[in-house]
Formats: sequence, structure tokens, C-alpha cells
Amino acid sequence: MIIHQFYDKGLAHASYAVIRMGKMIVIDPGRDPGQYYDFAAFNGADITGVIETHPHADFVSSHLEIKQTTGATIYTGKLVGATYPHESFDDGDTIQLADINLKAINTPGHSPDSISILLQDENGYDKALFTGDTLFVGDVGRPDLRENTGTLTAKKEELARQLYHSLHEKIMVLPHHIVVYPAHGPGSLCGKNMSADLQSTIGRELKENYALQPMSEEEFVKMIIADQPLIPAYFGFDVDLNKKGAPAFQQSINAVPRSDNHIVFAKETLIIDTRPKVEFRKGHVNGAINLQDNEKFETWLGSIINPDEQFYLIAADYEKLDTVIKKTAKIGYEQNIKAALLFSENADKLSTDMNFSVFEDHPENYTIIDVRNPSEINTGKLFNHALAIPLPELRGRLHDIPLDKPIVVHCAGGYRSAAACSIIAGKINAIPVYDLGEAVLGYMVH
Repeated sequence: MIIHQFYDKGLAHASYAVIRMGKMIVIDPGRDPGQYYDFAAFNGADITGVIETHPHADFVSSHLEIKQTTGATIYTGKLVGATYPHESFDDGDTIQLADINLKAINTPGHSPDSISILLQDENGYDKALFTGDTLFVGDVGRPDLRENTGTLTAKKEELARQLYHSLHEKIMVLPHHIVVYPAHGPGSLCGKNMSADLQSTIGRELKENYALQPMSEEEFVKMIIADQPLIPAYFGFDVDLNKKGAPAFQQSINAVPRSDNHIVFAKETLIIDTRPKVEFRKGHVNGAINLQDNEKFETWLGSIINPDEQFYLIAADYEKLDTVIKKTAKIGYEQNIKAALLFSENADKLSTDMNFSVFEDHPENYTIIDVRNPSEINTGKLFNHALAIPLPELRGRLHDIPLDKPIVVHCAGGYRSAAACSIIAGKINAIPVYDLGEAVLGYMVH
């Protein structure tokens, strides 16, 4: 038997292949199915099934495409209300893969329709648990993502209670040796305190996971709801897309309109420039947002841009352009791209340079915008008079920024402040807008 984990660091997403005697089942696949086809071929296996632990909010799954390509059966809980062809997979249901079994366990809490999957080996020995977003290494799934999306909705308090019972009655009672394989690792917005490890055991989690320590249901609900991270704009969109099944990955990528760099940009359509900020500052299209291509590009794209907004996508060369288009597709936003193109050297909008010594001497002479997340801001501001506007809220709160002083933007490392500075400077021309950038690290030490 083979259990293999595929890990997408950008989305902190883990998917899995289970192979036994030439048959393979994929669990919680990402948008690009190519890696699963390649792994099956390398191991001489046929993909016979795909299991979805729930309709994911943070990425688009390829379950429907895998079925259409391989003929595999899709299994998911009946409460999902999936509109794609599938077989229900709930408490008491078993999938036989040659001489091993995959058993469904309904574990609502992160979502009302979540399931976990218990793997029994050829000797009937409980070996592994694929927990989806119910249990992570060092954390549990957040219960506040399904208040307004999906076939079933529930208030976060109700889901937190369901999660408490799922953990205590379904998962924590399992043998300690069972290996835990979660759907996410550190950096995912589906939890708040994940370990750097990408697998664990039931026994280890009982000892080390803060959410599995002895406490009452009321204590658990209060704790698990508190201090959850932001909910990106695209999460509800992805739940609904995964409920019906996304279009084929490569076909959808190929359909993205490409343009030469002499394009006339449509008014009021967003422009996303993915080049490094050093290059962006030397010249860019007026009004462009500098969302640099890095490990978290797709998450921030879906946090800043709403699912119903079109945008242009700019990169420095064709290879980089292809990369960011594929990242955009991971969250289902490739259909929002009005045109993808290379940067034009004729773009002549320059960023304003900042005099750091003047700022250090008199920070009170500037309007300082702190675009970190609320949980970061709650640990303390770096500048007492800073105006806190988290990056995902910035486009809707530009009217909150006073215009009587030059503006300085900061985050915790420079990535978010580059995007925020470009958003503000694209709309406010009357006063200078500066990016504190990596220099913020010096203030965090003091």
C-alpha cells in the first residue's frame, strides 16, 4: 500500500493518493489534476475514485475533471448537496480498494458537511485518518466559514459545538497510533495555529493540540471562535464552485485572453501587476495594483479582488505570466481575467521615493496606515497614531484616510504594504503615498 501526500505550499494545501494493487484513490485534489495522473502512471495504477471531505473554500478542486478523464467515482457526504455525479459517502459507508478499506466518518464542525476517512489495511488494522479540515496538526478547522455559503449554512457558534462533538466523540476516541493526514498546513486560513508538521498521530494531537485539551463545550466554543484570521472574498465563491465542479484546468487556462502590451485598458477595470516591487516602482500603468508573485499570491488575489470583478494580469515575461495565470486558476479566478499581458516599457507612472530619515525624526507628520491583519494589530501597534485598515478592507475604506498629511503604509514585512501603497496611490493623487516596506522590520525590533 502507498500513501502519498501532495503539498501545495502557496495554498498550504495537502492532497493525497492511496494506492493498493494497481488501484488509486485521490483525496481532496487541487485544481491541476496532472500531478495525480503522473503519480498513477509512475506506479502503474488506475485512478478509480476521488473523495472530497467537504466543499473547500480556499481552493478549487479537480474532482469533476478527474472523473471525466478517468471514469473515477466521486465520493462525498450527502449533506454537501453536490450537483456533480457522485456517490454518497457517510457514516457506515466503506470504499473497498483491493483488500483495504476506506471508511467514512461524519465530522461536522468546520463545515456542516465535513467527513473524515479512516483507512484500514489488508489485515483490518486501523492505520490512518484523513481529516480534511476537521483536525490539523496542532489545530482544528475554523467554524466561521459557512454562515452564508453552501447548501447547508450554520452560525459559527453552532458549528463550533458540532466540531466539539466531532472531535470528542469521533476522533479523540480512536487508537493513538493512527496517523493523521490533514488537508492543510501552516499558512492556511482554514485554521489559526497550525504546526509546521504535515502529519501527526492521534496520540500526539491529544497531548499537544491546544483544542483537544480538557475543557467544557462552552470553553471550547469561546476559544475556537476567538481570533480567527481574515475570510478572503473568494471563499464563498469557491465553496459554490466546488459544489458543482469546476471546468477542466488546462482548457480553462487556454481560454484566458492574451493581449499585446499596446492594449488600451478599459476604464474602471482593475490592473494587477505581478512584478517585483523594485521593478513596479520604476514604472507601471497608472492605477495598477502591485500584487507580487510570491507563495501567497493566490490567497491575496482572492482577498483583494471580489469574485465578480474582472482584471488585467501583467507579468514581466511569458513564463512568469503562465505561472500567475495558473495560480489564479487555483482559486477559480482565471475566468475573471479580462486579458493577460506582458509589462510595457512605455508605462511611465513612477512610485514616490521616501526620505526615511525625515520620517524617523517626525513620524507624527505623516498619516500612517497599518494594513496588517486584526490579530496582528491586536498584539500592538508599531506606531501609536497609525490608522488600522487590514489589506482586504483597504479598497472599501479609502474614504477613511485623511488627506492632510503625506501617507506612509506598513505591514509586517513589505509584501502587503507594496500592494496597499499601490492601491492608495492609484486613487489618491493630491498627496504623496509612501511604502515603508522592509524598513518596518527595524521598528518591530524596538
